[in-house]
Parts: sequence; C-alpha cells; structure tokens
Amino acid sequence: MQVTIDPHSGFCFGVVHAIEVAERELQNNPFLYCLGDIVHNNMEVNRLKQMGLVIITHEEFGELHDCKVLIRAHGEPPETYQTALLNRIEVIDASCPIVLNLQNVILRGYQEMKTKNGQIVICGKEGHAEVNALNGQTNGTAIIIGNEGDLSKIDFSRPVRLYSQTTKSVDGFLKIAALIKDRMDEITLDHPVDFEWNDSICRQVSNRSAQLKEFAVRFEVVIFVSGQKSSNGMILYEVCKSVNPHTHLVSSPGEVNKAWFVDAETVGICGATSSPAWLMEEIAQEIRKIT
Repeated sequence: MQVTIDPHSGFCFGVVHAIEVAERELQNNPFLYCLGDIVHNNMEVNRLKQMGLVIITHEEFGELHDCKVLIRAHGEPPETYQTALLNRIEVIDASCPIVLNLQNVILRGYQEMKTKNGQIVICGKEGHAEVNALNGQTNGTAIIIGNEGDLSKIDFSRPVRLYSQTTKSVDGFLKIAALIKDRMDEITLDHPVDFEWNDSICRQVSNRSAQLKEFAVRFEVVIFVSGQKSSNGMILYEVCKSVNPHTHLVSSPGEVNKAWFVDAETVGICGATSSPAWLMEEIAQEIRKIT
C-alpha cells in the first residue's frame, strides 16, 4: 500500500511563528504561560506542555502579575493588553500579522461607522478566539454572522462594513456579501447603498480548498488529520470528503481503523493549518504497519 503525505498540508506561517516563539522562550525559561491553546491540536499542545508551556484562561490571566505571557496567532482584544499593562505582565506577542492588520482595518471601520450610525459585521464563528479579538476592536459591538440564517441580525437600512475571519471560505464570504448587498438594495431604493466589504481572508488558508480537492481525488482512501476544535480543520475535512467519500478524520495515530484500508492500494494523508507535520508522519507510519 502506497502512503503519501500532502506536501501543502500542515501549519500556516502564523502558527509556525507562534510555535517557534514559544520554543525559543522555553529554551531559556522553565515554563511559559500561553493565553489559550497555542494551536487547535491537542497533540501539538501536549508536546509543548511537556517543554513547559502552561495554557491559561482569560480568567487566570487576570490574576497573574509580573510574568511573561504568550499571545497566540489568533490575536487578542485591546482589554487583554490593558490587563497586561496594569498587572505588569510582559506580553510576548505572536499574533499573526494578517490578523493584526485586519484588527487595524476593523478599528478604522468602526470609527467611521460611529459617525454614520452604521454597523460592523464580521463573518466568522461566534466565540472563536480570532473573532473575539476582532470584535474587541469595536468594543464588542460587531454583528457576528456565522451563516445566512444570521443575516436577520443586520439592520439593512443602515450603513454596513463587512469583514471576515481570516480562515473562512472565500466563496462563502462572497455569497454573504452579495446577499447583504441585495437586501440593502431592496430597502434603500431612494438613495445609494452605503455598503463596503473587505476581503480579509488569508490566501494561504483559502487556497488549500482547491489544493486538497486535487489531492484527495488521487487516492482510494484519504486520512484527514485535525484536532476537533479546529474550525479550519472541520471545513477542510468536508472539502476532502466532498470529492472523496472514503475520507476519514483522525486526531491521533490511535484513531486509525484497519477496516478503512481493506483492498486499498493508495492512501493520502493531509491536514489542517493546525496539523503538525510530525503528527501526519506518525499517522503515516501507523498505516504502513497495516500492510
């Protein structure tokens, strides 16, 4: 049985940077606090915990003083930095530069909308760390749209500035933008629509959909590696499954099922932007033992 790992799968550069920063700090310190899971993959988080990374909640962060805390690639809202300043916490900021840029863009949009009685709309997953940080630029006033069913939250008679979580689907975002524009056109027939949308989706992530489709159709069986908490992983898993029904989701080598590979001669292994290369290799080795 031939087992092939997708060369395009694995960490995006933002996650790579955050992990490198954590590893570098842990070379000189016995432990390092990290605000939330550094990546949505339990196997990688556990590896870093063994090196001394200590995952903390926002509640625990508020109780800390005079220490170092890593900010992960997802970014943080302004109040996190305010707490750090008050509590004399040294912030090691590993926020993804694409996310930081989007935060600044949303902040400018929010300031504009305050003068126009307008609305900031963010297409993303409610409660996701990145979305929480983006919403923080609006003092928590942004409207979060997860799907078409959430469009009723918007007042289509008022100005709208639309943004997206960086890991969302481009096609899905453009569809939401078109629906908002159509509904505003229906209501504001007597004056021009004040609606602008900003394509803030990371292409390193969004381009993987097309790449994964091409990869998945080449194999009899596809193993998609992702942590269950990765929203990006769940989306990309469904992308693979849409073109190859023999796609299976696993988080660790122990979840590999021998029954999936009966009579199979080719197996492809791929993963999310939060899936470490070393984990995909371990799973490949586990599958090779089956033959």
